[in-house]
Amino acid sequence: MTIDWQLLGFGDEGWGGVLLNAATVTVTVSLCAWLLGAILGSLLCWMQIGGSRWQQKLAGGYITLFRGVPELLVIYLFYFGGRQVVGFFGALLDLPGPFDVNGFVAGAIAIGLISGAYQSGVFRGAYHAIPKGTLEAATVTGMGRLMLFRRMIVPQALKTALPGMGNQWQSVIKESALVSVTGLVETMNQISTASNSTQMPFFFYSVGAVIYLIITTCSDFVFRYVEKVAMRGQQRARL
Repeated sequence: MTIDWQLLGFGDEGWGGVLLNAATVTVTVSLCAWLLGAILGSLLCWMQIGGSRWQQKLAGGYITLFRGVPELLVIYLFYFGGRQVVGFFGALLDLPGPFDVNGFVAGAIAIGLISGAYQSGVFRGAYHAIPKGTLEAATVTGMGRLMLFRRMIVPQALKTALPGMGNQWQSVIKESALVSVTGLVETMNQISTASNSTQMPFFFYSVGAVIYLIITTCSDFVFRYVEKVAMRGQQRARL
């Protein structure tokens, strides 16, 4: 098998430019999904730890649901099912069609909802890792719940949660490949297009694997650096 490396060039006959743009879309949709998951995960963690009984049950049901349903099915539900829902309300309000759902938005929301179910476990474990004596001492000094949360719980829990959040980011990056079913031109979609156009599936799917590996490896270095910076103050305190 002869490989024409000019296929990865950035000229008119190369796929380098469109693959770079597709990789940018992959990172962007993953970042949006991961941030949504972090927000939802924090909320679910709060509901499980400090919420009422019905809030705890609601959070538990959400986590069970989105951990138990395949990611691809959730994406299908939000994209194809979302178009049907939008069309229904559009017709109900007598709005002019056609009605569609943006693949980027549907994919980011779907993956974000799933990520939130897993990130809630990360945050909950980080909260329980905080020494109880620290929280009790802060309460004795008269620190209110809001100040306790902002000055004691969040800084300490985030340090513990960073490795788990990094793992979730890696998972979201890989799950973002499923968003290609919506027609969004991200890495997997563009790789499939290049493969079909050139009739070189092994070459281009190998290139796709390298692109994802580069993204996850660079992300790992970033999270390791952030963890190192976050732990400096704790190490100095021990000294």
